[in-house]
Amino acid sequence: MKNTFLLLSLVFAIVSCQNLEETHEDHSITTIYLIRHAEKDRSDKENRDPELTEEGKLRAERWAEVLGLSKMDAVYSTNYQRTLQTAAPTAMRNGLEIQTYEPNSLNIDSIATVHKGERILIVGHSNTTPMLVNRALGEERFEWIEDTVNGNLFVLTITPSAKGVQVLSIE
Repeated sequence: MKNTFLLLSLVFAIVSCQNLEETHEDHSITTIYLIRHAEKDRSDKENRDPELTEEGKLRAERWAEVLGLSKMDAVYSTNYQRTLQTAAPTAMRNGLEIQTYEPNSLNIDSIATVHKGERILIVGHSNTTPMLVNRALGEERFEWIEDTVNGNLFVLTITPSAKGVQVLSIE
């Protein structure tokens, strides 16, 4: 059952990315992929900046594979080991350097303007990722991600006249 769901999720992502590939030719559609960092090491409760677990490292590689269906033009991450390690495989696959950001000051509209017509990955946290999507949409649509959930993919599409979002769960 889980493999079937994963396969269906990947097929949906491939079809979505192929459709976006075709529509990106006019350079007016900006697509921002937002994810939460992969599984972090919870063995030291005092460590405020843990690295990823082995499972988390595998998930980061899977993100690079899934997101590799479309070329990324920029990769953003908060300045924590777990987010940087999650972003690294996608950045390396696209020959990009990771740009760090502060969640409370990141302006999605500015990012969309700077990267008009491009594809961007933003790696954040259980509270910051939905906050950024809500801020971009101008409404409180998404709540914090459960602490045990690391597979949500928010696909934010911005055109000159509209913004939309799809949420996928890729385990």
